[in-house]
Amino acid sequence: MQKFVLFNRKSANINKTKALPFKKRKMGSIIKADGTSKEVNLMIIQSKRVWVLGQFLEAQVEVVDGKIANILPYGAKTADKDYGDKRIVPGFIDIHTHGAYGFDTNDAEEEGLRNWMKHIPEEGVTAICPTTITQTEEVLTKAVANVAKVVEEGYEGAEIVGIHFEGPYLDMEYKGAQPEQCIVKPDVEQFKRYQKAANGLIKVITMATEQDDDFKLTKYCVENGIRVSMGHSAATFEQAAMGIAHGATGMTHIFNGMTAFHHRKPGLVGAAMRFRDVFGEVICDGNHSTPEALNDLFMAKGRDYTIMVTDALMVKGLPVGTKVLFGGNEIELYPDGSAHLTTTKGLAGSTLKVNQGLKVLVEKAMIPWDYAINSCTINPARYLGIDDRKGKLVAGYDADVVVLNDDYSVEMTYVKGKEAFKIMYLMDI
Repeated sequence: MQKFVLFNRKSANINKTKALPFKKRKMGSIIKADGTSKEVNLMIIQSKRVWVLGQFLEAQVEVVDGKIANILPYGAKTADKDYGDKRIVPGFIDIHTHGAYGFDTNDAEEEGLRNWMKHIPEEGVTAICPTTITQTEEVLTKAVANVAKVVEEGYEGAEIVGIHFEGPYLDMEYKGAQPEQCIVKPDVEQFKRYQKAANGLIKVITMATEQDDDFKLTKYCVENGIRVSMGHSAATFEQAAMGIAHGATGMTHIFNGMTAFHHRKPGLVGAAMRFRDVFGEVICDGNHSTPEALNDLFMAKGRDYTIMVTDALMVKGLPVGTKVLFGGNEIELYPDGSAHLTTTKGLAGSTLKVNQGLKVLVEKAMIPWDYAINSCTINPARYLGIDDRKGKLVAGYDADVVVLNDDYSVEMTYVKGKEAFKIMYLMDI
């Protein structure tokens, strides 16, 4: 029998070799329209497989002060780094992830959050939405305020582009690992207090819209630019349609925490398939949903409305056998990377890395490459309304760039043109 031990988060020893501090790049100058010059940070990388305009091109990416300045033909200028045949793709965006490396968003620990952001580029993530879990108002207020404080004071690594507020406005039957004693009815005034503490950073809310009387909170969120995602919900197909009619534009971890599909009762899963222009999160670890189910969903919704999420927990990056408390419930990390409640043995989030999820989609679920890469780049950017600066490798966008090896391991991650992660080889040590 596997012996599990309670892991002490404070003593975690993680990422000793792979995460690098941001490096100062070479300086150059540009000539402005008035004829004067200006010093800038310059970088040119190239590959024979750069993902541009929905295809791989032999190209260079020229970066000036953290922005993509130009996409040029391969070899047009002297490159700082030639990645050969390695794939260069946009940085990954994870909009639903609770924590990693012993930290959970609800912990409200500044250094834990900073450590997470510093090290998560190792899997190619360049933008992220720290995600809460159902808890008391006191705990949730501290959690979102902590994110706001770190954003204001500064940090390194992946960019925090918002907070995903999962719960406490959920359904009891489909609560999953969410603590039932803290689940409450949707409350506009209470949510206003959360958003004030978050300094306006809550960009996505997961809730059971069928519990929202007269869709008051749904409509409030829509009016204030917050994405409403239906999840942990007992909604029928018809109730889901009403949620969408009142402004819901997403569904949270489809297949999990919702009414299943039946040919006479399509449920929330059926609604996800039918309403194809509603964004749908899905955990792409092959455990929460089989590769066959992933294929069904992606083929139904097409390349533009699926969003890969990790739903990762604090046990991500920690040793197999670790036990921690999540939302007041004890969970344990299994050898296959899945996390389970110790009481019911039910799934409780994941330890998925986005680059591994990409591999599952392409190699196991047989999803076309453009569908798969869109799900972790431009689709979440569109969902969050940041697709004017993230999600694509085009001029004017943030230089969030990932270099992938053929086995989907990450060779290099750039966040706004800075080296945030570089794989370490023995020859480099």
